Amino acid sequence: MPQMNKGGKFIFGKSVIQKDGALQIPPQAMEEYAITADKNVYLFTGSKSTGGFCVTRKGLLEPSRLNHILTENPGLQNYTAPRGEFVRYKGRFYCWVDISQAGRIVLTKAMMEFLQIRPGIELLSIRSSDIAFTMGAKGPLLEKAKCYPGEIPTF
Repeated sequence: MPQMNKGGKFIFGKSVIQKDGALQIPPQAMEEYAITADKNVYLFTGSKSTGGFCVTRKGLLEPSRLNHILTENPGLQNYTAPRGEFVRYKGRFYCWVDISQAGRIVLTKAMMEFLQIRPGIELLSIRSSDIAFTMGAKGPLLEKAKCYPGEIPTF
């Protein structure tokens, strides 16, 4: 997958939100983050400039310096908070959802409204850190991707 410019963000591909809210995680992102190693993933709100959401899993978050997100929110850590219901913590919102072994997640209508996304739009899968990747919905990187001369795979 492309790096939009030298030293820039790495793009795994694009994912289209289906009518039922289903979304396929690009295979390379799935592999790099071993995202299906746990049966659930955490979604959290993206940056103001990129929108969308970030994706991680317990096995990446717990051993990181950001483990306080889970230890201070036991409903997230233990998956006892309602599935797909966002919890506010230090300026961001977090929730958990199931992920299939094939890397498919389903966003509810309420989740999409909260994230200001909708069926039919393309989200750009962007390497963010060693803990999470972003499914970006807007901003300069998405505009740059529209003009990219090569092919960005869509899932």
